[in-house]
Amino acid sequence: MIRSLTGTTRRNALRLLAALPLALAARPSGAALPSLAFGELYSKFGVLGLEFSEKVKSLAGREITINGFMAPPLKAEAAFFVLTEIPMSLCPFCSSDADWPDNIVVVYLGEKQTFVQPSQTIEARGVLEFGSWTDPETGFVSLLRLRDAVYASV
Repeated sequence: MIRSLTGTTRRNALRLLAALPLALAARPSGAALPSLAFGELYSKFGVLGLEFSEKVKSLAGREITINGFMAPPLKAEAAFFVLTEIPMSLCPFCSSDADWPDNIVVVYLGEKQTFVQPSQTIEARGVLEFGSWTDPETGFVSLLRLRDAVYASV
């Protein structure tokens, strides 16, 4: 009985080893996340304002990465921050989506965190959303957001 189990186990192990290269080649989880650059966020500025690029539209609802700088937050700890294309000494908060700068993305974190220096380059990763939205807690208006996000210095 033990020989039979050992033989079966060996056979199954050999089959698994033989199939491993095929399984690894077809595995999408090892693929890098799509990334966006600030220059890819909008296609143009028309009579109706900023128009989102096709890349933003195609990545909406998907997890992406984007590199930039953390704008100075309103509080030492918060559950969101503004990612900017260039380091900023002032927070670029807007009163309406008509005032929305074309080089910022709001990053909503899973939990409150302390933040990095505004001159430190970071990579933010989260689910991309676009379109005008007002945060009911803060009243902050955004056109582009990352949800359930995390960040790390690069």
